[in-house]
Amino acid sequence: MSEPWSTDWGCAHAAALARSFRHWLGRDLVPGRIEPRALAEALFHAPFVLVSHGTQPDPVLNYGNRAALALWEMPWDELTRTPSRLTAEPVAREERARLLAEVTAHGHIANYAGVRISKTGRRFRIQQAIVWNLLDETGSHYGQAAMSDRWELL
Repeated sequence: MSEPWSTDWGCAHAAALARSFRHWLGRDLVPGRIEPRALAEALFHAPFVLVSHGTQPDPVLNYGNRAALALWEMPWDELTRTPSRLTAEPVAREERARLLAEVTAHGHIANYAGVRISKTGRRFRIQQAIVWNLLDETGSHYGQAAMSDRWELL
């Protein structure tokens, strides 16, 4: 089986993550111009957590890099079938929903912090997270993504 980042979809999604990040934040997610496959690999192996979900009414995660898979303690196939709301504890889901509505309205937010929960019930706090809307090549809403290089186990 090939690595999830190395598929055609993985490379196209990495490009959407990077393109949308630059659109909303005016800077690169990964410095420099990198060809699509190298970008997909760099994002998957990045030292920060990177996740995204689609546009379903109850959005399902469609991407998690190596750091995210380790933090949420799930393999790719399981993470990418998980409704993103389940990554937060039940008591934190209302705050999470408010946050995502704000991102939808404004394109992105920075410096977000919140408690999340792994598959095994391990709690952790993400800090200084950036959450942004994903745009496809035509500029249409494609989902949302989040990244953070700071988290602590609780």
